[in-house]
Amino acid sequence: MKNEFMMAFNEVLEEKQLPKEVILQAIESAMVSAYRRAVNASTAQHVEAKVDPDTGQVTIYAEKEVVEDMVDERTEVMFDEARKVNPLAEPGDMVIVETTPKDFGRVAAQTARQVIHQRIREAERNAQMSYFERQLGEIVSGVVQAVNNQAITIGLDMKAEGVMPANQKIPGEKFRVHDRVRAIIAEVKDGPRGPQIVLSRGHRNFLRRLLETEVPEIYHGIVEIRAISREPGQRAKVAVSATQAGVDPVGACVGVKGVRIQAIVKELHDEKIDIIEWSPDPVVYIQKAISPARVSGVYLTEAEKTATVVVMEDQLSLAIGRDGQNARLAAKLTNWRIDIKSVVEAASDALHRIQTEADMATIAEAEADKVAQLAEILAKKAENRPLAPEEYTLLAQFVDRVERRVVEEQKAVEQANLEKLAELRAEIGELAFESPLEALELPEHVNNILTEAEYRTAGDLIMEMKLNPDKVLNLHGIGAKAIQAIEKAVAEAKFEAPAPVEEIVEAVEAPAEAVETPVETAEGAPAEGESEPVAVEAQAPAEGTEAAEEEETETMSFEEMFKLRSEAARPVEEEDADGNKKKGKKGKKSVALEFDESRGEVVGRKKHKRGGDGWEDDAW
Repeated sequence: MKNEFMMAFNEVLEEKQLPKEVILQAIESAMVSAYRRAVNASTAQHVEAKVDPDTGQVTIYAEKEVVEDMVDERTEVMFDEARKVNPLAEPGDMVIVETTPKDFGRVAAQTARQVIHQRIREAERNAQMSYFERQLGEIVSGVVQAVNNQAITIGLDMKAEGVMPANQKIPGEKFRVHDRVRAIIAEVKDGPRGPQIVLSRGHRNFLRRLLETEVPEIYHGIVEIRAISREPGQRAKVAVSATQAGVDPVGACVGVKGVRIQAIVKELHDEKIDIIEWSPDPVVYIQKAISPARVSGVYLTEAEKTATVVVMEDQLSLAIGRDGQNARLAAKLTNWRIDIKSVVEAASDALHRIQTEADMATIAEAEADKVAQLAEILAKKAENRPLAPEEYTLLAQFVDRVERRVVEEQKAVEQANLEKLAELRAEIGELAFESPLEALELPEHVNNILTEAEYRTAGDLIMEMKLNPDKVLNLHGIGAKAIQAIEKAVAEAKFEAPAPVEEIVEAVEAPAEAVETPVETAEGAPAEGESEPVAVEAQAPAEGTEAAEEEETETMSFEEMFKLRSEAARPVEEEDADGNKKKGKKGKKSVALEFDESRGEVVGRKKHKRGGDGWEDDAW
C-alpha cells in the first residue's frame, strides 16, 4: 500500500507540476466529501480528513456530541469514548473523535476520484494563472501545436496553451507544427477552461524585450530606450539615450560589425531597424528621426505641435519613404505632426506667402531685393531646367530666413497672448480662481453642465466668458436662458477678502506714554476669557485743579466688575536667564480691586506716580 500510494502520489506531482501541499489538500477535501456521501452526514457537521503521505492511510475525524445513551452514531459519541480523547469532556460537550468507516479506503477510492481530479484541475489552473500573470509583457518560448487562418496555438510551460491571433503575427511569417516560437505575453484572461493567454510578435514591446536580451547595456540601465515606433515585418525606429557619460547608445545597440542588431533583425523576419540617438531638442530629435534622409531645416509650430521639414529634392523620396512609411514612423517616434517639403516647394510657398499675406509685410520688405532673383530661379525650375548647386543653396537660405522670422513672430504673438491672459487674470482677481463655481449662485442644472465641462472655479468661467463666450454657449444643454443667467452672474460677481476682525479697545489717555493696564483677580491671575493685553492710556490730571489732586470714587456693581475683568488684558510675561517666567515692566498692577469697609462695597483704585516719589491710590 505504501509503495503504490507513494508511486501514484509522486506521479501526480510530476505530471501536474503542483506543490505537494496542494495535492494533499485536494485528496483530503475529496476524502471529506466521500465520507459525507458514505455515511450521509450533514454538511453542518465539522469533518476533517488526514492523509499520511508515507503510508497513504486515510483517517477521518468528526465533531460529535458527548452523550450517555447514543442514538445516532453519526453525530453522537459515548461518554467513555469521549473521555479517551478529552479527559475533561462532560455530557453535552462537543469533541472531535476519529470516525473512519471500515473499508473506507476502497470506498473512498471509488467515490472521491472525480472530486480529486476536479480539485487538481482547479489548482492547476490557479497555478497557471498566477504564473503567467507574473510573466505579462515578457518573452516566452513555445512549440506550435496547431495552425489555422485565424490564430496559432502554441504550447507553453506548465502545460498551458497560448493563442497568437493573425493580427499579432509578423506579416509574411509562416509556421508549421512543432516549430519553436518566441513571443511576448500581451494579455492573460481567466477562462472557464483555464487561463487564456494571448501572444504577440507584432507588438513594439516585443522589439523592446529583444533589445534588452541582446544588449546588456539596456538590461543594466546604462542605455535607455526612449521611444519605439514599429510597422511589423517592414521597418522600426528606436530612440535610445545613454544614462552615463562616455557611452555611445547607438553603437551599444548595433554591436561590433552589427552582431547585436543582426540577431534581432533575423528574429523579426528581416525587419529593418533604425537606431537613433534621442535628443531633448525637438529640432535635433526630428532631424535624426527622418534619417537616413539628410535634412536642410526643421521649423516648429508649437501651438499646433507641427514640424515643417525641408529637404533637398534628391532626399525627398528617402525622407517620405515607401508609401510614407519613414515619415509615419518618425511622427510616431517624436509625437510631432511632420510636414516634409522639398526646398523648391518650400521656397515657392514662402515666396507666395510674403507676396499675398498682409501679416507677412515686414518679411516682404526685408526680402524685397531677393524676390526677383528667387522668382527667376523658381521659373527656371518650373520649365524643368536644371538648377546649379548655388541656386539650391540660395533657395534653402531664403526658406530658412522666412521660416525663422515666422517662428519668431509666432513666439511674439504667443507671448502677447500670455501677457493678455495674465492681465485679464489680474483684472478678475485671484480670489475668483480660489472660489468654487457655486459662488456664482447659478441654477443647479447649469452648474452641473459647467462642472462636467471642466469649469472648476468661478474665475475659470469668468475668463472664458470674457475670451470666448461662444464656447460656453455651444455646450450641450446651455440655451438662451442659461447664457443670460451666466452673463448676469458674471456681471454681478464680486470677490472681496473678508475684513479682519478688530478688537474694540477702550482707551484712556496717559500722561507720558501708553501703558498696558491688565486687570487681575484677587489672586493675581488673568480673568477667564482673556487672550491679549489691552492698551489703556491713563489721563494726566491737569495742574492747578482739584481734579489733578484727587479723582472721584465711583462705586461698581459685581456685574460691572466681571465685565471689566473680561475686557482687561492678560499681563505680559517674560522669561529670565534661567527660563523662569516673570512679569515685565508692562505687567505691573496699576488697577487694584479692594473692599472698602466704610462703604461696604468693592471699589477699584487707580495708582498714579506723582513726581517720582512713589505711588498714590485713587478710588473710582
